[in-house]
Amino acid sequence: MTGTEPAAARIDTSRPHPARVYDWFLGGKDNYPVDEELGRQIMGVDGTARHVARTNRWFMQRVTRWLAGEAGIRQFLDIGTGIPTEPNLHQVAQGIAPDARIVYTDNDPIVLIHAEALLRSSREGITDYVQADVREPGRILEQARKNLDLTRPVALSLVALTHFLGDEDRPYDLVARLVDALPSGSYLVLSQLTADFDPVAVGRGVAMYAAGGVTLAPRTKDEIARFFDGLDTVDPGLVQLTDWHPELAVGESVDENAVISLYGAVARKP
Repeated sequence: MTGTEPAAARIDTSRPHPARVYDWFLGGKDNYPVDEELGRQIMGVDGTARHVARTNRWFMQRVTRWLAGEAGIRQFLDIGTGIPTEPNLHQVAQGIAPDARIVYTDNDPIVLIHAEALLRSSREGITDYVQADVREPGRILEQARKNLDLTRPVALSLVALTHFLGDEDRPYDLVARLVDALPSGSYLVLSQLTADFDPVAVGRGVAMYAAGGVTLAPRTKDEIARFFDGLDTVDPGLVQLTDWHPELAVGESVDENAVISLYGAVARKP
C-alpha cells in the first residue's frame, strides 16, 4: 500500500463514488449519505438496481470458482476491487486453491481503509492491495509484480469497471495494455453495463451519475466484445450475467422480473 496522507483525509464525501454506491446496493455500511442518495434515486427509476449489483457480485464468484477449479489458475489481479463484501475474490479462490495469490487494486481511499479485510490470506497463499487507478496500468503492473509472477498465467478481473471509463479514457487501450503484459494461458474477466435491454432505465441512471460527477458509459454487445479481441472466449461467450455457468451458483437468488443490464464473459489469452 502506498501514500503518506491518511486515507480518511482523502475521502471526498461531497460527491458519490461508484465503489460506495455499489456498497450501498449490496447492503454494506461503508458509504455516505451522498452515496445512499444516488442509490435511492437510481432505485426510484429502476427497482431492480440492487438485485443487478448482487447479480454482478455472484458472477464474480462463479467465475472465480471456475478459474481456480477447472482452469487451474493460481494468480488473480482484481482491478476495481470495491469495498470488501464477503465472500471476497480471495476467499473464493483460496477456498478452492489455498496457494492462490491475489492482488487487489482500487482508486478509492475508503477501500484502502478496509484493505485489512482484503489481506486476510490463507497461510499458503498471498493477498495484497495496491492503491491505484485503472488509468495507471504501468503502475498497477509494477506493483503487482511484487507478488505475482507475470511469466505464469494470471486471471485479470475487470468486473463492473469499464463502464466508468469514458471514450476519452481510451478503455480498449487500457485493457489491451494490461492483457498484453500477461502470458499465454492468462484470462480476462470483464462485465460491463449495457443499454441493450432497458435503454430508458439505463439512460436515467447515466444522467443521475453524471449529475453526481461520475461517468457511466453503457456499451452495446458488439462494443463490449471488442475488449476481448484476440482472445479465446470461454463458453457460453459474452452473455447476460445470469447466463454464465449458472450451475456454479452458490447461495444466489433469482429475480425473474429483474432486467440484468450487464454483459459478462471470460476469455483466455492464446
